[in-house]
Amino acid sequence: MQWVQTILYDKTPIQAVIIIAIIIAVGLGLGKIRIKGISLGVTWVFFAGIFAGHIGLSINHDMLLFAQNFGLVLFVYELGLQVGPGFFSSFRKGGVRLNLLGLGVIFLGTVMTVGISFGCGLPLSDMVGVLCGATTNTPALAAAQQALQQVGLPASATALSCAVTYPLGVVGVILAMILIRRFMARPSDLEVPAHDDINKTHIDAFRVVNPALFGKSVKEAVSLVGVSFVISRLWRDGKVTIPTSELTLQENDRVLVASTEKDVPVVTMLFGEHENEDWNSEEIDWNAIDSQLESRNITVTRPEINGKKLGSLRLRNSYGINISRVRRAGVQLLANPGLVLQLGDRLTVVGEAKSLDNVAKVLGNRSASLNEPNMAVIFIGMLLGLLLGSIPFFLPGMSAPVKLGLAGGPIVAGLVIGRFGPELHMITYTTTSANLMLRGIGLSLYLSCLGLEAGGSFFETLMQGDGFLWVGLGFLITVIPVLIMGLICMRIGHLDFGSSCGVLCGSMANPMALTYASDNINGDEAAVAYATVYPLGMFVRVVIAQVIILAAL
Repeated sequence: MQWVQTILYDKTPIQAVIIIAIIIAVGLGLGKIRIKGISLGVTWVFFAGIFAGHIGLSINHDMLLFAQNFGLVLFVYELGLQVGPGFFSSFRKGGVRLNLLGLGVIFLGTVMTVGISFGCGLPLSDMVGVLCGATTNTPALAAAQQALQQVGLPASATALSCAVTYPLGVVGVILAMILIRRFMARPSDLEVPAHDDINKTHIDAFRVVNPALFGKSVKEAVSLVGVSFVISRLWRDGKVTIPTSELTLQENDRVLVASTEKDVPVVTMLFGEHENEDWNSEEIDWNAIDSQLESRNITVTRPEINGKKLGSLRLRNSYGINISRVRRAGVQLLANPGLVLQLGDRLTVVGEAKSLDNVAKVLGNRSASLNEPNMAVIFIGMLLGLLLGSIPFFLPGMSAPVKLGLAGGPIVAGLVIGRFGPELHMITYTTTSANLMLRGIGLSLYLSCLGLEAGGSFFETLMQGDGFLWVGLGFLITVIPVLIMGLICMRIGHLDFGSSCGVLCGSMANPMALTYASDNINGDEAAVAYATVYPLGMFVRVVIAQVIILAAL
C-alpha cells in the first residue's frame, strides 16, 4: 500500500495530475445524474473537489494555482470566441433591450449584497463570495479573489462563502422560474411567438416585364434599387445561362433571384412579375432543373481566403459561375460582393461542372481540414486577453485600480477576435465540438482546483461559522432579483416566457437552469436570449466583483 500513499499524498507533479483527474472524472460522472429533469452538470466537479479536500487530499500549491488559472482563462476565452460574432450582431436585433433587462438582474443582486453587508455588519469580502455563489459565477469569484490579493487581504473566506451558496444558486433560479410560470405568467406569455427571420435568404423566380429594364445590363438593373440580390440563373428561349454583370436583359426573360424576404416586394417591382412557384423547399433537386448547369455546395477551407471579400475573388467573371447563398454556422447569408468570407463558410455555387471544380480548388473544399483546430490563434488570443486583463484603469472613488484580470481580459479578447478576427485574416474557425471540449476542460480544471482549495475547511465553516447564514442570504440574492425581473421582462419588456427565462439564466450565468428551461419550454427563445445576454452579463459581474471590494477599502 506504500505506492498508494505515494501516489495520493506525496506532492509531486504526477500526484497533482492524478488527484485532479480523479476529481474531474468523479464529478463529471455524478453530473450525468438527473433528478426530475434537474442536473448540476459540471458543477459536481466543484463538489467533488470540496470532498477531496475535506478528506485530506491536496496538491502542490503552485501546481494548483497554475491549473486553476489556466483552466479559467481557457474557458472564458473559448466562450468569448464562440459567442463573439452573434454577440455584436445581436445589438441590431433587439439585443439592447435583452441586455438592459439582464443588467437589471445584476443591479438588483448587487444592491442587495451591499445592503445586507452594511445592514447586518457582515464583511463585504464574504458577501461578494455569497453573491458569486448565488449567481453561480466562478469567473467573478476569481476576479474578487484577485482584487483581495492585490490589496493584501486574504481571499479564503470569499471562496468558502461562494462554495456553500453555489448549490442553492443553481436550484434557486429554477425554483424562481417555476414560480413565475405558475403565478405571474399569463397564457399569452407561454405561447411560442411566430417569427420568421426577414433577413433570411429567399429564392424567387421573376419574369422581366418592366419596360425600364429592357436593354439594360444586369449591373445597371441592380443599381436601380437600393437592395442587394443575386441573379443565379436566367432562362431565355428555352436555354438557361449564368448571367454576368454585363448581360443585357430582354423582355420575358425569366430569372431566378436570391434576396432577403423583406426585399422581395422591391425586387418584384423591379422585374415586374413574381412567379408563384415555391423555390425555398429543401426538397428541390437543383441539379434536375436543367441539364447544362449544376448546383454544388463548396466549403471555404483555404486559409488564404479567410477574411477576403467575396467580390474581390472575381469568381463570376473568371469561371462563369454564380454564388447565390452562403451558409455560416447554420445561418444563410446573401452572397453580396461585400461579404467577408470565413473559414467554414459553405457557398452554393451554380455553373458548369468543370467551372465548379476550378472554384472548389480556389476555395479549398477540403472539409476534413476544418477538423484540425488552429492552436496558434487560441494561444495568441489567450495571451492578448491576459495582457488586456493586466492593464489597470482607475475609477472615481477607487483606492486601487480595477483590472479585467484573468476572467475579464480573455473573454473580451475572445469576443473581439471571434467577431473581427476573420477581417484581420486571423483563422478563428473551430468546430463546435472542439470548442465545447476546450471549454469543458478549462471549466473542469478550474472547478476541481477551486473545490480542492476550499474543501479543507468547508464543512467546518458550514457547521460552525456563518455557513448557514451565507446559504440563506445567498438564496434570497438568487431568487428575489429573478422574480422581480421576470415580471418586468414580461410586463414592461413585453417578452414571452421563454425569452424571459433566457434573460434570467444568462444574467445569472446559470447554464444548468437554461437546460431545465429548454427542456420544459417549447421553442428556442430561451437559448437565443441566453446567448445574447450571457457575455455582457459575465463581463459586468467580473468588473462589479472587483469594484465592490475596492470601493469598500
